[in-house]
Amino acid sequence: MEPSERADFLARETIGAAVEVHSRLGPGFLEGVYEEALAIELTERGVPFGRQEAFEVRYKNHGIGQGRLDLLVGGELIVELKAVEKLLPIHKAQVISYLKAMDLCLGLLINFNARTLKEGLQRVVLS
Repeated sequence: MEPSERADFLARETIGAAVEVHSRLGPGFLEGVYEEALAIELTERGVPFGRQEAFEVRYKNHGIGQGRLDLLVGGELIVELKAVEKLLPIHKAQVISYLKAMDLCLGLLINFNARTLKEGLQRVVLS
């Protein structure tokens, strides 16, 4: 499944907002600082989003727990924020699991602790 044009648009807008946050704050803060700054930036840009959105984790049609998204942008894009030394495969696996649980196909994994945001950005497509 390919992301919709709207999901791609939301991803571009979110990346632009994240670049602005990273250029102003740089690396070194806790994840929550970046989440707050990104929320301000998305709001100023008129991009719809929700923070710390809860979702139900299901197994064989049974609810078994809850997950929580850092950001859900426009109801179509999952954004997982990190402030770590480097992104690991488990971080991408986390986004893939969230995409499956939410029945969405596009996510962004953003590590604000990278030297440049380009180094800390991964686009994750569930195919």
